[in-house]
Amino acid sequence: MSEILRLENISKTFPGVKALQDISFSLNRGEVHCLCGENGAGKSTLIKILSGAYQPDEGGKIFFDGKEVVLTPHTAIKMGIQTIYQEHITFNTRSIVENIFAGAEITKRGILQKKEMWKQTEAILKYLKSDLSPDARVSDITSGEKKIVEIAKGLVFKSNVIILDEPTASFSSQEIDTLLEIIRTLKNDGIGVIYISHHLEEVFKIGDVVSVLRDGRKISMYPIANLTKNMLIKDMVGRDPSTFYVREKVPVGDVVLSVRNLTGNGVRNVSFDLHQGEILGIAGMAGSGRSELMNVLFGSAKLDYGEIRIRGSVVKHSSPKDAIQNKMCFITEDRQNTGLFLPQSVAENVIVANLINTKGFVVKPSQTHASGQKFIELLNIKTRDAQTRVVNLSGGNQQKVVLGKWFNTGGEIFIFDEPSHGIDVGSKQEIYQVMVDLLKKGMAILMVSSDMPEVISMSDRVIVLKSGEQVGQLVGNEITEENILTYSIGDTV
Repeated sequence: MSEILRLENISKTFPGVKALQDISFSLNRGEVHCLCGENGAGKSTLIKILSGAYQPDEGGKIFFDGKEVVLTPHTAIKMGIQTIYQEHITFNTRSIVENIFAGAEITKRGILQKKEMWKQTEAILKYLKSDLSPDARVSDITSGEKKIVEIAKGLVFKSNVIILDEPTASFSSQEIDTLLEIIRTLKNDGIGVIYISHHLEEVFKIGDVVSVLRDGRKISMYPIANLTKNMLIKDMVGRDPSTFYVREKVPVGDVVLSVRNLTGNGVRNVSFDLHQGEILGIAGMAGSGRSELMNVLFGSAKLDYGEIRIRGSVVKHSSPKDAIQNKMCFITEDRQNTGLFLPQSVAENVIVANLINTKGFVVKPSQTHASGQKFIELLNIKTRDAQTRVVNLSGGNQQKVVLGKWFNTGGEIFIFDEPSHGIDVGSKQEIYQVMVDLLKKGMAILMVSSDMPEVISMSDRVIVLKSGEQVGQLVGNEITEENILTYSIGDTV
């Protein structure tokens, strides 16, 4: 097999974060090279460099067919590097043929060559062993079939390399088998495939070579014949103990939230209890259903079946308003889009969630300012005063404003979805201390996190989700990286 793509000493730095460090990587024609690693290992950043969306730091080199290149989205596509992301990028109201040729329509003397595009689409679909019609509307086909359409689009434009990022996240078992068969076909025809997946059974079925990333570094690379699942897990989870935060423990009290057979929003039959003074960690790989579960609990997604009890009473959260009135708070992962009104002041953001509990939704300006100042002092928010616009604060201080907004509601059950995402180490430790202080006051916390040291350091118990289902529960000394990852990829501990 001949080499088609090579990366040498690729690093990528974002403000305050070294996302990749000295990654060297190669891909041969007709080879399936699998990338494995925990959430946050650097896989997505590497993919974006390969697709031309990001430029590597100075000193890194990329070679295509033996020649050094600078990749942009345009040049990557021109060379035949096709990236297919986990989220579908399709026009649902258009036909398959219109999707495949969108932006690259075949014309002759200004006239659209519909028959030629239809003919080429039909030939590619047959090559992929699909019985889809080129005329089928994309909104009428399954998730797996949409992925086939995206692969077909790449093949129409003569792909040399296809990158698949978590392609089977929402697939049925039959759709997974179909996709793996397509990858074997591509491989046999000399196309290089980079395959990113946390479903290790898929890696062992189709991979030729496996590289493991951890904390932005390449830890190991194996021919698949020399690799076992246990070896792979150990390489994915090994970590310096100094990265783990040491948390003060708080006495655990009565059950405050009880969930039985919760089903909805892609989550099925999840059951657990949350106690006063406890942090219950919710772990799992990307796409496992963690945030989807939180949205059902908070009323921002529909509950299809099951029961939610707060302090023994059955509750119906048909909207976030209901959840807030039942003293539930939701610190969302995306603080800038769903947690804050960035153009507004600190004070205005702090009072907004509690308007539901305020008569007539009216608060005097003096009360607004006083509430803002109160939480600036309580949470040590670094700002000139309560009138500062939130957009001008650092990430860590923005997160503290989100906390102030929810503290102002008098909540008792707190959902933290990725509590330390995108904030510096100092702010992270302050957020952790705030969480512990909540526990001391008798509150309870559900914590969703992709940060393995965070899950292990902060959780009293951990439940693990995979493909929308609860697959394990860990307590005390059972809460280890290896156990969490083993459940997350579908094995038993």
